[in-house]
Amino acid sequence: MAATSLTTTALENPEPAQFAIRKALRADAEAAWDIRRAAVMSECAGAYSSDQLEQWTGGTASRAFADAVEERLLVATFGDHVAGTGMIDLATGKIDAIFVHPAYMKRGIGAAMMRYLESLARSEGLRELKLDSTLNAAPFYRALGFRGDEIAPFQSPRGLIMDCVPMTKRLSV
Repeated sequence: MAATSLTTTALENPEPAQFAIRKALRADAEAAWDIRRAAVMSECAGAYSSDQLEQWTGGTASRAFADAVEERLLVATFGDHVAGTGMIDLATGKIDAIFVHPAYMKRGIGAAMMRYLESLARSEGLRELKLDSTLNAAPFYRALGFRGDEIAPFQSPRGLIMDCVPMTKRLSV
């Protein structure tokens, strides 16, 4: 059974006990798109212009997005509800798409997703993780052992150019 988007009913009980991380299904694409938009609009507002946020998150989930979800995305779920996302390229160690729905933030989902992705990288023998952090999320990644302070332009898959913080984390074998 595919996970569904968050509903008002799900948000009324803000203290779910546990979540699970699993490979995303194509049917999770809409929920993943909605989580991405909600997280960006909620957390990035102070770091980027409203124009940039709208360019980044506007529109609807495309077929190409659904393909990427099915091929590469992992999701964190509470019951049947997708609450967070993440992905890693195990050939390069590049982490991407770390988003948690605002209703589930500050509960360890993002950190757990990062630990899970790190364990996948270690199991593949990778020695370094890489990511491009939004300006507002850099402290979160630093708390998880990532390093990086320089701001650099980043071009999103949708063509938006925005400031990000390239970060790396060395993995011990």
